[in-house]
Amino acid sequence: MAQAIKKKSSAPTTSPIISARIAAQSHFRALRRGTPFQPRIDALARTNDWYNWAGYRAPHSLWDEELEYFAIRSQAALFDISPMTKYRIEGKDAEAFLNRVTLRDVTKLKSSRVHYTAWCDDEGFVLDDGTLFRLSPTRFRLCSQERHLPWLLDGAIGFDVTVEEETEAVAGLALQGPTSFAVLRDAGFSGVEQLKVFDLADFPHDGGAQGIGQVTISRTGFTGDLGYELFVPAEQALSLWDRLMAAGELRGIRAVGYTALNRARLEAGLIVANADFVTAEHAIRADRLRMPDEIGLGFMIDLEKGHFNGRRAILEARVKNRLRHVLVGLEIEGNIPAEHAIVYHRKSQEVGLVSAAMWSPMAKRNIAIASLARPFDDTMVDDLWVEIYAMRELQYQKLMKRAKVVPRPFIKLDRRTANPPADF
Repeated sequence: MAQAIKKKSSAPTTSPIISARIAAQSHFRALRRGTPFQPRIDALARTNDWYNWAGYRAPHSLWDEELEYFAIRSQAALFDISPMTKYRIEGKDAEAFLNRVTLRDVTKLKSSRVHYTAWCDDEGFVLDDGTLFRLSPTRFRLCSQERHLPWLLDGAIGFDVTVEEETEAVAGLALQGPTSFAVLRDAGFSGVEQLKVFDLADFPHDGGAQGIGQVTISRTGFTGDLGYELFVPAEQALSLWDRLMAAGELRGIRAVGYTALNRARLEAGLIVANADFVTAEHAIRADRLRMPDEIGLGFMIDLEKGHFNGRRAILEARVKNRLRHVLVGLEIEGNIPAEHAIVYHRKSQEVGLVSAAMWSPMAKRNIAIASLARPFDDTMVDDLWVEIYAMRELQYQKLMKRAKVVPRPFIKLDRRTANPPADF
């Protein structure tokens, strides 16, 4: 005890200013939470290009964002989706509860199937979109971009249902690309060829026939390509990663970051919350709120299924023609991406904003997703222009490029829906 006191008293004092600087440096050096796959991802990272995904350290790229994109389109790409928020919803009233809070009719979702859905606040504005997995008649998994546990628990009052977040407990991988099926087959997932688009099934892992562990595989993804998503208990994550990488070595499997995935999703015409639209809980300005019909999600709305969150407001907006915006696909002349460009009518009137843009190697077109003010795209689709600022010899040059509204998706790959999937 005496020695301990002596050491403490002889230690040099640090001024408050120096302590604050040390704390600040530690803060910037500190890495965010890692996913269960982080040891494997860190070992492959060459660019050290990280971003914050819901508190997790996720890669924008790992080795080369351009080649990572082509890995998705020409071979097999592995992307860590563990940070995606996941909720386990189960109980006698699970179906009725989800039918009450989401837009689509959950009674039409059969066991071992998945559907894309969204949910709104009471004013009919979109809180988020995501995927709903029906694991059994009374058990579901809801995956989303944002966290909604308090809102879900409030909505569950009166229902015989339990809602629990399982983001940390369940690790997830997206395996996308033309050779993705062959990789799963070679990895020993017998019967995976029977999965059709939006099907799911459980397969043994880390224990074989004894069933010590299992992985849930769904034929889903965010690339518009042949692809699958795999969910496994966090403690079995690394063995699943190693199993896939070993099986895919001869078929060109590569781990990729978000930049490559984002390009693929744009070609597929898919939208991202808080990128292509602002979710209701994040919107500061009232004019940023969006109803499902304003962001291309009107097809989800089932007015025949009874009451659901936002139903009255959505129906009233339709009847009284109060929808103010529309999300569209654009094809733009030239080959310079129009990221965050302003959209004009007749080169003078601002009518919208581009939220995502790229030169598409697959479509061989300059494409974009943009939000326009109505009546544009309804009755006025001609004489649209985008304002692009291109760097030319260390100086920005303003370019006005003609744009036209085109259908989404920008590309449609037959291999995505082929049954059985092709063996590339």
